[in-house]
Amino acid sequence: MFPIIKISSEVQIPTYYLVISLAVIICLMWVVRRSHQHHLRQQETLDLSLLIMVFGFIGGRLFHVFYESFDYYHENFSRIFYFWDGGFVFYGGALLAAFAGITYLYFKAHDQLEQYLDLLAPVLALGYTLGRIACFFAGCCYGRSCELPWAIANRHPTQLYAVVWELGVLCVLLGLEKSRAHYAFFKIPGRIFYAWMILHGIGRLIMEAFRADFRGPTVEMSISTWISWGVIIFGLILLSKKPLDSDL
Repeated sequence: MFPIIKISSEVQIPTYYLVISLAVIICLMWVVRRSHQHHLRQQETLDLSLLIMVFGFIGGRLFHVFYESFDYYHENFSRIFYFWDGGFVFYGGALLAAFAGITYLYFKAHDQLEQYLDLLAPVLALGYTLGRIACFFAGCCYGRSCELPWAIANRHPTQLYAVVWELGVLCVLLGLEKSRAHYAFFKIPGRIFYAWMILHGIGRLIMEAFRADFRGPTVEMSISTWISWGVIIFGLILLSKKPLDSDL
């Protein structure tokens, strides 16, 4: 693990935030390029991306504060703003960002909502991959004890499991995009994104099976496991819904 990059005795850069910053830049550049390829408006794409980033940040932080470590922050609520100390939950950010993004698209580009979802799917997969690389360097989201050859610090490298899986998901999504002309099923707008929901949820279930870090109370399973099942089921429902005539 490499949580800190030491520039000098006085200057240190948290590796987690460096990787996250690079991820934001890379994903923004790619989503703009994809907006041209998909003939979607660049301004709305950038506005949507900004909303996703802002509400993802807020949601990820609040979910951690109020679900995982409320007693700690209750002692001093100003600690909520010490985000440089870490403490974010992916699903908390994803859920709030999804609400904000879909609300924006509903009012701004209702007729192209699912096209924008397809536009974002591979970008989200890449962003999640880079985010887990950041987790690996920071040493968070660690796994259970492990004696296998690829163990790191005697633990399952769950962050790297997620990276490998999501890279595979990214390749699948890009393959589905390129093969749309040959597979009528994925010509329907939104189905690339719904496929990502299902594949991402499955990958998260695998990761959850090996994780050992504390993330709040559980109800038979961790809250992330419950959410993952919900994402998979909802994705399956959306993927199998009957398309509107306008989508054909």
